[in-house]
Amino acid sequence: MPFREINSKMVEATLAPGQKLFSQRGAMLAYRGEISFTPNIQGGQGRVASMIGRRVAGEATPLMTVEGSGTVMFGHGGHHIQVINLSGDTLYVEADRLLAFDGTLQQGTMFMGSQGGVMGMVRGQVTGQGLFTTTLKGHGAVAVMAHGGVIELPITPGRDVHVDPQAYVAHHGDVRNKLSTAVGWRDMVGRGSGEAFQLELSGSGAVYVQASEEKL
Repeated sequence: MPFREINSKMVEATLAPGQKLFSQRGAMLAYRGEISFTPNIQGGQGRVASMIGRRVAGEATPLMTVEGSGTVMFGHGGHHIQVINLSGDTLYVEADRLLAFDGTLQQGTMFMGSQGGVMGMVRGQVTGQGLFTTTLKGHGAVAVMAHGGVIELPITPGRDVHVDPQAYVAHHGDVRNKLSTAVGWRDMVGRGSGEAFQLELSGSGAVYVQASEEKL
């Protein structure tokens, strides 16, 4: 079920019997019809290993299973909301940036070290983001949260995109990421975000970047 953007900070989803979606706890603003909200400790369709991985990373974002017949409005903390539609590909997004997503999407967890080796792990330490990133795969819609608005930057072969790690929201497609730095290893570790290092994304797909480096 696609999300309808009411404004930059609110979205609405229409549910029919037999359909369901998952939302971050506390994201429901209002609803019409017969809708039920049930806590989901397994994190959508993720397996137990997925849930454990997120807990180890400090990303145990609680989810609610939303079912019934009617319409539900979502928003959270006054954050900007970006709707991303997937057509069989995989979206990589930090768990705490998820507002709501289709129940048809398969949820998993990717260890950041698997993309970018050791440097991918360093990204989690330096930026304060977890070493584990949530993945959503299939056909459906995802509503993610960000600060100050979001822009989608295409990633094409031969034209890499460099992003401040704390401005990173999500990406999809056949994309590789690694942390590039203009300073030495000792100088980099422990520093905050900035021009000293960037997240380099290459391949074919798109990355979503927020206007502010503020964490959620």
